Amino acid sequence: MSQNNRTAVQNTTNRKDLWLNDYARNVTSQYGEDGIIEKVLETLGDNDKWCVEFGSWDGKACSNTFSLITDKGYSAVLIEGNRKRYKDLLQTFAGNNKAVMINEFVGYDSENGLDSILKKTAIPADFDLLSIDIDGNDYHVWKAIKEYKPKVVVIEFNPTIHKTVEFVQPPDPRLQQGSSLLSLTKLAKSKGYELVCVTKTNAIYVRSEFFKLFGIKDNSVENMMTDESLVTHIFCGYDGTVFIRGCGEIPWQGITYKESRVQQFPKWAIKKVGDRNIFRRKLGKLYRRLRKKGVI
Repeated sequence: MSQNNRTAVQNTTNRKDLWLNDYARNVTSQYGEDGIIEKVLETLGDNDKWCVEFGSWDGKACSNTFSLITDKGYSAVLIEGNRKRYKDLLQTFAGNNKAVMINEFVGYDSENGLDSILKKTAIPADFDLLSIDIDGNDYHVWKAIKEYKPKVVVIEFNPTIHKTVEFVQPPDPRLQQGSSLLSLTKLAKSKGYELVCVTKTNAIYVRSEFFKLFGIKDNSVENMMTDESLVTHIFCGYDGTVFIRGCGEIPWQGITYKESRVQQFPKWAIKKVGDRNIFRRKLGKLYRRLRKKGVI
């Protein structure tokens, strides 16, 4: 088989592994998660109809569980730390006795972790779906969960980080940096989960014993993360000039990166091959040496 034919066969196989994305549909979710989650749960077959989501906001905005609760009869534990948003949450599900609403911040210690919070409820240990979206410590919160083993986990990753990069923000509630898909997937495997679908900002995992039901041959991050529209690439020329390509902005603040502000050398200090100006060469060499030492 020629290299071109081999690549064509491989690409066809890879596209088949993304079949869950074909079910993307929004009710209150952002990037098709509602439809995908519905299909994932349908594929699992044996559902106990319990779900958990935090931060829940008002229970509807950008929610991955609202349609399960209102349309599928799910019982839910909805957790929101912000007091004002919690009041909105109470209004959204007023009169729904299947929705357990809790006003707490979910952390990663024994006192404030999800294990201790869920112990106060009637939810089973292997409930159907856990949705984590707290814009920062998502990784650490999931890592801290030991006693509960949801069948499906939906968790937000930082979509500006390239699929080959490992990054986990420090465990600090004051920070909002997020973690990379690759790091979250390695954590998932260590906890007995496999990746089945990736949307623009969320990864969807199932417990390993259910993975075979999805017929996915290659669930690597490289294959599953196809949307890189928010990734910015930085690279340099041989002469030391820094270039920015890709998204080119901080999406949540709408600030565009400027190449002129990330240059490490002034133009006269950039090393030019074949430069015959001895004075500029020596001055540039001195400048680069001082930069390496951190003097300037």
